Amino acid sequence: MTSRILFVCLGNICRSPAAEGVFRALDTGVEVDSAGTAGWHVGTPPYGPMQAAALARGYDLSMLRARQFGSSDFTRFDLILAMDGSNLAEIEARRPEGNMTRVQLFTDYAPETGMDHVPDPYYTRDFDGALDLIEAAARGLAARL
Repeated sequence: MTSRILFVCLGNICRSPAAEGVFRALDTGVEVDSAGTAGWHVGTPPYGPMQAAALARGYDLSMLRARQFGSSDFTRFDLILAMDGSNLAEIEARRPEGNMTRVQLFTDYAPETGMDHVPDPYYTRDFDGALDLIEAAARGLAARL
């Protein structure tokens, strides 16, 4: 049974905190958190434009703070979901030998979108498009729990 899920992106200021906030709002009873593979933004809140776009949809991300993904996350979580292939590769590179924690792409839960990753809105500036994809994947994930 999946009871603890970690969402992971690059900096933990756009995609993964948005996924955490969206999934929390679904009230599945599953413990969720988010992290970034890079440590540039540790301790900072989500990026302002992402917070604004999320808040417009009813998701308050203001209480979240960025943290860096670490190998201990493999024992703390039952499922680790990466926002893109680069994040997935970085997560796998940190996997402790013998660990069997499931790691996959978040978009695996939204096959109807035809997307194999959540584009980074920090670069694309498409915060609403990222949220559309995150909401679809969150609904798909919740339906499979």
